[in-house]
Amino acid sequence: MTKVLYPGSFDPITKGHMNVVDQACSLFDEVIVAVLINPNKKNTFFTPDERVKLIESIYKNNNKIKVITSCNASVDVALENNCVAIVRGLRGITDFDYEISMQQVNKEISDYKVNTICLFADPNYQFLSSSMVKEVFNLGKDVTKYVDDIVFEKMKVKKYGNKNIR
Repeated sequence: MTKVLYPGSFDPITKGHMNVVDQACSLFDEVIVAVLINPNKKNTFFTPDERVKLIESIYKNNNKIKVITSCNASVDVALENNCVAIVRGLRGITDFDYEISMQQVNKEISDYKVNTICLFADPNYQFLSSSMVKEVFNLGKDVTKYVDDIVFEKMKVKKYGNKNIR
């Protein structure tokens, strides 16, 4: 069984992330979506457990996906879970510049056991980031084209409580 790790903060998971997950599922036997906890990020929207539950809800009918959370480095999580590679989504040249240096470090740290595979999100989502979604949402704008309905509903509840707001 070929397993890969798709790490990120996923705060929240966007349709761009989901597009990368779907691509990875078509290429590998198992995709482990790892919600990583970055202690330097103080302004999170969802807790790590909420993010895990959201992703599990979205993919409840996909037996190729496992969702975990960790405080460890991506490469260590990949090794712990017997993953052959780390999947990264690229949006543009800036992402590429960052990822090319990270892949080399991860290869060295893992004694060349873990590769990095870069996938491009569908062009409709290449501009999309979790930060942008949160910013637009906090301005009171509609983000339904950027996130799954499950995520949008949880964002509304988190911000407004159980009021019926669209």
